[in-house]
Amino acid sequence: MRSNLSAFLSGLLFAIGLGVGGMTDPANVLGFLDVAGDWDFRLMFVMGGAIAVHAALRPLIHQRERPLFAAKFPSLSASGVDRKLLVGAGLFGVGWGLGGYCPGPALTSLATGATQLLVFVPAMFAGMFLAQVLQARRSASAGTPGPGASPAPAEPLGNFSPPPPCPGES
Repeated sequence: MRSNLSAFLSGLLFAIGLGVGGMTDPANVLGFLDVAGDWDFRLMFVMGGAIAVHAALRPLIHQRERPLFAAKFPSLSASGVDRKLLVGAGLFGVGWGLGGYCPGPALTSLATGATQLLVFVPAMFAGMFLAQVLQARRSASAGTPGPGASPAPAEPLGNFSPPPPCPGES
């Protein structure tokens, strides 16, 4: 229960931060991405603020034996830059540039009921689902465990991994 409350409060704080920082307005985001035109630099402060808070708090948090609401810290393995990462980053960037939304702000802005978001968000989840299906098929044909594979029975393909953070999201 405490971890669900923590997740809810973190998500709420994150959503408020996105709104206050202007990250939920695609015009601001597209203006930031338009470095060759009428560039809007203000979102750089949102990203810088998020990076500064994360950089300051991460060492303090990792001084603890374990997180407040979990048994252990997640193990993060650093892997090199590969084709899959570059293709995924490219597709993410094209989608972000065309739509003006990335996953966090899109979900936050969904509450506005904007028609564009009522199309974008299901398409985003469809893309996430398709990526999982393709990765599972590729892994099965190569004989390697797919994303999220564990010794337990395979989970249904409808379980999505969280979307990658947007620049400025920590």
